[in-house]
Amino acid sequence: MKKVGIVMGSDSDLPIIQKAVDVLKGLEIPYCVHIFSAHRTPEEAREFAVTARENGFGVMIAAAGMAAHLAGAIAANTTLPVIGIPCKSSVFDGMDALLSTVQMPTGIPVATVAVNGGANAALLAAQILAVEDKALAEKLDAKRRSDAKAVLEKDAAVMARLAGE
Repeated sequence: MKKVGIVMGSDSDLPIIQKAVDVLKGLEIPYCVHIFSAHRTPEEAREFAVTARENGFGVMIAAAGMAAHLAGAIAANTTLPVIGIPCKSSVFDGMDALLSTVQMPTGIPVATVAVNGGANAALLAAQILAVEDKALAEKLDAKRRSDAKAVLEKDAAVMARLAGE
C-alpha cells in the first residue's frame, strides 16, 4: 500500500495532525510525518515533495496556518495529490490560512479541507488511495456504515429521552 506523506509548518499544528494520524492508524494506512516550513526550510520541503513518489507515497497532506504556503510549496514540487489543511491561528481566525490554501494558481491544484480538518484530510487521502486498493475501499465503506449506525443510535436515544406524550 502507498504511504501518506504528512507535513506541518510548525509543531503548533500537531493537534490537527494527530487527528489525521488517528484516522490513518485506524484504517491501517502507513504514513510519515515531518515538520517543514515553506519559508524557513524550503529546500527540505522541496526535497520531500520531489522524492515522495519514489519513496512510496501516494498522496500528501500539508497543514499550515497564517500565510499557509506549505501545501502549495509541496504541490509545486510533486504531481501526487496534495491535500491542504488550513490551520486556525490567533490572527484572522484561520481565514487567512484557508484563503492561502484554497487559492492556488491553475496547474498547481491543492485539495483543501476545512480549517483544522485533520480527520477529513486523512479520510480524503484514504479515498484517493482506495481508488486502486479494494481492501481499503472496503474499510472505508465499513467506516461509513459504522458512522451512520452511531448517528442513528444517538437519534434513538434522543427520541426516547425527549419523547412527548
